[in-house]
Amino acid sequence: MSLTSPDTRPSRGRVAVALLAASLPMFMATLDNLVITSALPVIRADLGATLEHLQWFVNAYTLTFATLMLGASTLGDRFGRRRLFVSGISLFTLASIGSALATTPAMLIGARALQGVGGAAIMPLSLTLLAAAVPKAQRAMAIGVWGGVAGLGVAIGPLIGGAVVEGVSWQAIFWINVPIALVAVPLVLRALPESYGRREPLDVAGLVLVGAGVLATVWGIVRGNDDGWTSTPVLGALILGGLLLVAFVVRESRAPHPLVPLRLFRSRSFTIANVAGFGFSLGMFGAVFLLVQYLQVVQGYSPLEAGVRTLPWTAAPMVVAPIAGLLAPRVGVRALLSTGLALQAAGLAWIALATGPGSTYAGLVPAFVLAGVGMGLTFAPSSTAVLADMAEADHATASSTNATLREIGVALGVAVLVAVFEGAGGTVTPTGYADALRPAVLTGAAVVALAALAARWLPRHARTVSTLDSAAEDDAPLAPALT
Repeated sequence: MSLTSPDTRPSRGRVAVALLAASLPMFMATLDNLVITSALPVIRADLGATLEHLQWFVNAYTLTFATLMLGASTLGDRFGRRRLFVSGISLFTLASIGSALATTPAMLIGARALQGVGGAAIMPLSLTLLAAAVPKAQRAMAIGVWGGVAGLGVAIGPLIGGAVVEGVSWQAIFWINVPIALVAVPLVLRALPESYGRREPLDVAGLVLVGAGVLATVWGIVRGNDDGWTSTPVLGALILGGLLLVAFVVRESRAPHPLVPLRLFRSRSFTIANVAGFGFSLGMFGAVFLLVQYLQVVQGYSPLEAGVRTLPWTAAPMVVAPIAGLLAPRVGVRALLSTGLALQAAGLAWIALATGPGSTYAGLVPAFVLAGVGMGLTFAPSSTAVLADMAEADHATASSTNATLREIGVALGVAVLVAVFEGAGGTVTPTGYADALRPAVLTGAAVVALAALAARWLPRHARTVSTLDSAAEDDAPLAPALT
């Protein structure tokens, strides 16, 4: 006799379909953070790109992705989250086609920026739609799996990029988004119910301030080594960026309908999770940008061979992240998140010390595994900590704020670590890469270590998402689960 109740299997089936519908577009968007890294040496040769162009191939995507997510969340609350989610998937797909057809660095940078606009509507709304589509009792598990898939999309990007570039062409890394979108849109329309939040006007002034502030800051960092850190353009950009970001905070404290309600930061769990997530993204993904190229430029591997050799790093989150999501309600997010970040910092430091002109790949494998396990312990607990203590009506804003800060961390990480690399005399050549890589990756390790220390300030017994319902009932009802 089966111990499964008659209603369990249909419920599990609905949850699985909802998970697939929410996670597939999000996987596509997160994949494009770093899928291009394995292709950068090939694109550089094909389009005649410079190292600065290579940075903007990544940063054009992450900056628009990051700064527009908050606005997308507001528009989704007002006009329909599923409607905007599907619109984001469509724009992302069209921009992917534009990226594949690019024939100059400027065209590719522009298309990548449009991809980021589409991705901005995908990332935060996928989590909100998923939380509304699954039963309360299964929400923590679903968000844990979602976090694992998000991490997988970022982590496995270099492998997929290397395989596609070597097997077809660099343009194919963008063409593969088209069939994914053709599958995802019908799934979304079938499995994720439409939902709305607070119908507030978009804070356009706040959006312009934060977008311009981050862009000016990243531009100044990118140009620092070439133009001089005390040159008028660079110093002016950095000062302007700082002033714009301060103005954004002032604006948000006074705006009647802010993009980021500063009251959210009264939650210690929310604040610390965002600090830790920002540091993780800055240190880890800036290092990934340089290390994937190191395997090709210095060690002579092809794009596919380099991607395969990142598997000890990228495969670990596939196993560890879902387990971490399931463990979070039992052991708490603080232990998982601080441990994961500490392991990543140790792994990056090991990688930095093991790289050199005469180093071998075998010497990097243990460090890759250590960093991969750490990443797996970080993704799901970080998402859980952000939503702890948040009212149901604030879930979309909270998740989009967290995703925004993490994506800004990616852009700043690439800019800062490449600036350290260039400042140490690094060039994209077999003889000019390895020595400059070490201080850059050590910088990333230090930033992740600071994030690990910050994670220790998370509340010891922070509530997980599955226990939020009683606190949220007075704020907003749950959207109905699938029937």
